Amino acid sequence: MELSDSDATSVRVSQAVKPSTSWLSAGGDTPAPRGAERSAQADGSVADGHELPTLSGVFGADRQRVSRCLTELVRAVDALPPKAKRSQGPGRRAEALHERARLLRRRFLGRHAERLYEDLTEGFTRSLRVEEIAVLAAERCPGLVPGPERLAAEARLPQWEKEGWEIDQGLLFHALFGSAVAGPHLLRSMLRPTRRSLAALPAFRATGRADLGAVSVTRREGIAQVEVRNDAYLNAEDDALVEALETATDLVLLDEGSRVGVLRGGVMSHPAYRGRRVFSAGINLTHLFQGKISLVGFMLRREVGYLAKFVHGLHRGEDGPEGLPSRVVKPWVGAVDSFAIGGGTQILLALDRVVTAEDAWFSLPAMDEGLVPGAANLRLVHAMGSRPSRQMIFWGRRLRAGDPETSALCDQVVPARELDAAVERAAAHLDNPAVAANKRMLAIGEEPVDVFRQYMAAYAIEQAVRMYSPDLIANLERTWINRSRRHPAGA
Repeated sequence: MELSDSDATSVRVSQAVKPSTSWLSAGGDTPAPRGAERSAQADGSVADGHELPTLSGVFGADRQRVSRCLTELVRAVDALPPKAKRSQGPGRRAEALHERARLLRRRFLGRHAERLYEDLTEGFTRSLRVEEIAVLAAERCPGLVPGPERLAAEARLPQWEKEGWEIDQGLLFHALFGSAVAGPHLLRSMLRPTRRSLAALPAFRATGRADLGAVSVTRREGIAQVEVRNDAYLNAEDDALVEALETATDLVLLDEGSRVGVLRGGVMSHPAYRGRRVFSAGINLTHLFQGKISLVGFMLRREVGYLAKFVHGLHRGEDGPEGLPSRVVKPWVGAVDSFAIGGGTQILLALDRVVTAEDAWFSLPAMDEGLVPGAANLRLVHAMGSRPSRQMIFWGRRLRAGDPETSALCDQVVPARELDAAVERAAAHLDNPAVAANKRMLAIGEEPVDVFRQYMAAYAIEQAVRMYSPDLIANLERTWINRSRRHPAGA
């Protein structure tokens, strides 16, 4: 049985070492204590409490100096016992080392984030995705963020045993999205089609079908249905499903024969919902407990990848005819069967028309999980208002399809047997050449790119810290124990 969003429960805080939150107060321009920023002495070690290096303001020199210092601090953490085996003393030392390293990262990025991004993208000439930026930053500035090998080793550990190196990635993307120069370029880069979607496009154009594993795409008479069938987990999302959903989204937006996209959950063989369709169980909490949900590949890619493409369209590069933006924008219809929990509800906020079966329900159990519910904090307030949004996020309020407040989440509620026909009518209505222009104009008012950019800057670090917070770990542990009691055979 899947640990879905609805299973998470607030419980005691575990004994895990509290992750550093120095990012909250250590701004790039924050003055250091007197004497704390003199260059480290030749015979001194920053890992042993000697002063952090002074930033000169010259990018190349600062990168070298900071990288040397960060590498030393990272090695000092590596020399300690693994997190799960640390006693109180090594635990305090690890926390102090992370605090110092994150203070230095924050100062460096506060001074040089735009110059670093310019270097990584070769003068803004390359459109790199967040995954590529993270890898290149680790290569060009060792110690700034974890490299692929370190992250691969961490991915083999359950969440509570991880060191928390992804928090340093959160600092990087907090700075990059926060830049009025680098941020818009990075968001546009993430609206470009992925390599996987470009490779799959010729076959989809020819056949109108694509099998992407947990997701399939089928085009019929101009309507492309994206069907999610992550059956073992009731369509809960993980890193692999996010990749498949972005590929499917790209195919619909790139294919000239697809004029409207429909997103729907497939028929389940899971014992709890056998023979029924399910929209989404939210984030795959089983994978999060096991350490298989990543900050960059899931948390960030999901928001600035396929969900952003639902709202803002697909970016093709240069401007199109008549000087219009070369962005492919198409309408999307959501068909909700059974439930849309957590991330499922987040998806609905990015769609243009939502049709719901009358027995379906919705929830955003963010506080029970210990996470930030993606961009829902931005979009839900626009759709529903402040008070109902707080009721859903802070109090875990569930909404039924017939409740008055659900008009902010869905446009039409019908008996389950009539859902297919209602979705077809909605898609046919939106198959209109004027939709794209109106959708672009609506996005300007509802979600200006600069507002979304600033939201993602804050989200990058907030979510990174949340992923390693003791309360989230405790919630996952307690939920896992409850799940094991209900299903002792692991069904």
